[in-house]
Amino acid sequence: MLYHLLVPLADEYQIFNLFRYITFRVGGAIMTALLIAFIFGPGLINWMRVKQGKGQPIRKDGPQSHIVEKAGTPTMGGLLILVALVISTLLWARLDNAYVWIVMGVTLGFGLLGFYDDFLKVRKQSADGVVGSMKLLFQFAIAFVAGAASVAVLKSSAGADVDIATGLAIPFWGAILPLGLLIFPFAAVVIVGSSNAVNLTDGLDGLAIVPVMIAAGSFGIISYLTGRADYAEYLGITYVPGAGELAIICAAVIGAGLGFLWFNAPPAMIFMGDTGSLALGGTLGAIAVAIKHEIVLAIIGGLFVVEALSVMIQIASFKLTGKRVFKMAPVHHHFEQLGWKEPTIVIRFWIVAFILALIGLSTLKLR
Repeated sequence: MLYHLLVPLADEYQIFNLFRYITFRVGGAIMTALLIAFIFGPGLINWMRVKQGKGQPIRKDGPQSHIVEKAGTPTMGGLLILVALVISTLLWARLDNAYVWIVMGVTLGFGLLGFYDDFLKVRKQSADGVVGSMKLLFQFAIAFVAGAASVAVLKSSAGADVDIATGLAIPFWGAILPLGLLIFPFAAVVIVGSSNAVNLTDGLDGLAIVPVMIAAGSFGIISYLTGRADYAEYLGITYVPGAGELAIICAAVIGAGLGFLWFNAPPAMIFMGDTGSLALGGTLGAIAVAIKHEIVLAIIGGLFVVEALSVMIQIASFKLTGKRVFKMAPVHHHFEQLGWKEPTIVIRFWIVAFILALIGLSTLKLR
């Protein structure tokens, strides 16, 4: 919004020329989202405490220590993230950019689903919210539309390689694997998988939000480079015209995440709930699809992948053999059962997320 209001005045007032630059607006988006979270966080938490009463119901099949330590903590803190993220994006991004609306559509759609899921859990005081099959159906519907829209926008972009739109970029190799019509279900799987993987990771205070911010920062850099024809050619990566604006959304995620972490740091005053985790995971997935870095998402978001795989392996092993591979899944609970303290698990997982982000960013040059 600020771009459209102030850039036309740049010829008369030179200072407004700053709003032409994505790098300047990235800084503005981070600070705006952070301030919104700081300002509205305390009021939202107090309001949630009153409205929710007993707070988020704690899973009885989870670690027993959580039942005592985390009982009564309000959930739906993802609302704070979403408000800060959306307002900041609307202020600092170019609103004539199709990718901005595609990604924000996924963010809000998944956030709405997560909010309804959290609402049912709180109202029923049960860990059971929206039926799993219905949740997946809704997610795939949104993701399929978003993936198709991203492909259509890239195909119609001047200067873009049309064949890239339906292809899969292979990191380190620098090749494009043609998928044809398979790109549509593939894109949907990436977005839905990312959303649910972040959701599964959100099990300890501060565990999910920092890796999300690390991934957002990494994809902010990649989005900016992907949206620049000169940098994309130099690095040998896919050029996606207009993708640079997605760096604004990534910046807003970082600012909103930092503000939320202030209240979510151990011991958490509020949980993000599915409202936040489904939305943030969907956001990362939609950005990866838009800039054609889906495999790189699996590297940078490797922590989320491992968390999701631990659940799948646990379920498959128990059904096939009657035995469990992990003491408890997702894997962060396994380490709790081994005697690791919660802060130790959280900080070590942050370190792993940072290392994976560095590996993912190295794909820009190593090929």
